[in-house]
Amino acid sequence: MDTIATTATTATTELAATRERLRAAWQAHKPDYAQRRADLLRLRDAFRARSAAMDAAIRADFGHRSSHENLLSEAMITLAEIDHALSHLRRWMRPRRAAVGWRFWPARAEIRPEPVGVVGILSPWNYPVNLALVPLVSAIAAGNHVYLKPSEHTPRTAQFLRELLAEVFPEDRVAVALGGPEIGAAFSALPFDHLLFTGSTAVGRKVMAAAAPNLTPVTLELGGKAPALICADYPIERAAARIASGKWFNAGQTCIGVDYVLVDAARRDELVAALLKQLKERYGDLVAPQDYTRIINDSQYARLSGYLDDARARGLDVVEPFADSAPREQRVAERIFPPALVIDPGADAEVMQHEIFGPILPVLSYRSLDEAIARINALDRPLALYPFGHDRAQIERILTQTLAGGVTVNDTLLHFGAHDLPFGGIGPSGIGAIHGRNGFDTFSKLLPVFHQRRLAASDLLKPPYRGKIDAMIRWLAK
Repeated sequence: MDTIATTATTATTELAATRERLRAAWQAHKPDYAQRRADLLRLRDAFRARSAAMDAAIRADFGHRSSHENLLSEAMITLAEIDHALSHLRRWMRPRRAAVGWRFWPARAEIRPEPVGVVGILSPWNYPVNLALVPLVSAIAAGNHVYLKPSEHTPRTAQFLRELLAEVFPEDRVAVALGGPEIGAAFSALPFDHLLFTGSTAVGRKVMAAAAPNLTPVTLELGGKAPALICADYPIERAAARIASGKWFNAGQTCIGVDYVLVDAARRDELVAALLKQLKERYGDLVAPQDYTRIINDSQYARLSGYLDDARARGLDVVEPFADSAPREQRVAERIFPPALVIDPGADAEVMQHEIFGPILPVLSYRSLDEAIARINALDRPLALYPFGHDRAQIERILTQTLAGGVTVNDTLLHFGAHDLPFGGIGPSGIGAIHGRNGFDTFSKLLPVFHQRRLAASDLLKPPYRGKIDAMIRWLAK
């Protein structure tokens, strides 16, 4: 299985030719409604038929990942996105009426969603199917052709995607490039009609720089430190249960996962106890965990270990409920990184300097809501924010005094799955948005069209500007 990444690697010299082939085919026959719908139906049927192969590929790439997490985060989300597009596609494609204003009467105007051409998609390793196919669905629904480059860190899943898409689409409608960072860099520099990247902020900057010489429009789905903020009126047990779901799903390897939690100082220890209770209920003794995902590779494991080493070196309280669950050598060999809490780290600690993207959760206490909001605003704007509280005025205060890519109130992660909500970040957490109609619009040119009538008052607005024409223009300009 490990030979897949090597034997299937795309040659750098193939990339431009493949993009040109996709573009020429699109130019020759831009997909109409019937073709788009047929493509989505075939994709849905083929994906459903290959769900077991998808699960096996992802579990093999991670070393182990819960099949239930695969079904929820990969299969369910992808199929729901396809069904949503199929249900709304005809309406999305219709021209949208636009007002011209009384000064231009009797003209009329419309906005026509037109496909842009070839969309490039660079997808990540943490949700390797969902984050590849969901934007692909939007791009296909919008009438484009697609060139996909999956992450090299999940080679079996990348091969699964290549085989799935080859079964569904002709090679001049959807293509898949496989390979490492050098392929990704060359892929980013292709003159796409739109380029979507999902991944880290650091790599997002490189992708944007590579796309800049072509003036390629980019959508960046990045990350950041997504906070959960528990107001003093919210029950700790319920908050702990929902934060646990948002933190340790996929072992914390989620771009919108909870990165740290803020709790009123008087209840900090109560929250810690409630989180530990949740961990024990969910994962038992963590000796042979079937529902706990492994860390994707050794370098990510070492990075996370370094965060805890830094916390211990600073004398911080590091709570490791599964420290004795299995010999350290076994855990490292199998890349089982046990959940850990870091209590009240300072802003200079490594766990507060970087997006954690793993199962370590800093727990920070605050004395006032103003202080909590200030701590959130001291960091880059996050991809997600999770306020917990029953006082509507306090929730409104949090929403108006902070800014994030998206928000779920009194829970975590769930705004990602709401198709009518745009999913995207702001600044270091991303540019642009996808999902549902927002994804369709992202991969469309919303073409403004002004229709003039046979007889129009504008025919009179020409030199010489004297008499009635002078008076008319002065009246229009008031």
